[in-house]
Amino acid sequence: MSAIVLMDGGMGQELIARSRHPVHPLWSAFVLLQEPEIVREVHRDYIEAGARVITVNAYAATGPRLERDGLGGDFAALQEAACRLAHQARDEAAAEAVLVAGCLPPLVASYHPEAVPPQADALREYRRIVAAQAPHVDLFLCETMSLAREARAAAEAAAESGKPVWVAWTLADEGGTRLRSGETVEDAAAALDGLPVAAHLVNCCHPERVDAAMPTLVALPGPVGAYANAFQSVAQLRIGGTVAALAPRQDLGPARYADFAAGWVAGGARLVGGCCEVGPAHIAAVADRLTGAGHNIVGSLPC
Repeated sequence: MSAIVLMDGGMGQELIARSRHPVHPLWSAFVLLQEPEIVREVHRDYIEAGARVITVNAYAATGPRLERDGLGGDFAALQEAACRLAHQARDEAAAEAVLVAGCLPPLVASYHPEAVPPQADALREYRRIVAAQAPHVDLFLCETMSLAREARAAAEAAAESGKPVWVAWTLADEGGTRLRSGETVEDAAAALDGLPVAAHLVNCCHPERVDAAMPTLVALPGPVGAYANAFQSVAQLRIGGTVAALAPRQDLGPARYADFAAGWVAGGARLVGGCCEVGPAHIAAVADRLTGAGHNIVGSLPC
């Protein structure tokens, strides 16, 4: 059977469940400052659930987001803390071959392609993140990319580090298999031409959208994968708002999510994990399902 890269699940919603603080617009970055111990615990729980790739908790720690909410001076400290806590969790879990992925997220807001900065500005900001994370990570994950040129800027900056680059686009909740910008997956992939992208994925969309996109994904060169969310909808999330506006689905427990992940693997995916509202129990169920089917769970892509 196949070697499957099992990634972790969502960080932000797990932090909401464990934190004693109300949700903040810079939520996952805010927790780095206020309750770093629970970030480490979530990383460790994902490793113990079977994940072999964990992503640093730097999703909200971009320069534009921090400046908007008055924490611009904390950029370096937050990036350092995100990387350090991932390494501490990996050391505590003492699991074999766990890789730490750097995080290159939307710079301004998730799901809002209209908010992506001009290309030169985006590239400069992504280079700043890469410079902070590169000494501490094994690869870079450009994730929740809603616009082709956004992914291009993130991937270009990541490639300059010499580390492997994975790119994950977020798809519209309705209307086929297009990015939230309306661009096709094929066009988004073409925008990455000339860059050493090691894997193409989709993330932070309904698992049903992943099902629909899988035939298109597997036609792309190299390994492909997916990690879906379990939100009912993301339409209510405004720029500068909080995820408190979003509600989870009630029909995507661990077993049902594992059904979807197993289907993606059957369709050709070689990387699977989870995004928002997909927690350690979901990842454990996916691990059990895949190993039960004879797959070998790994953390890195085959050479």
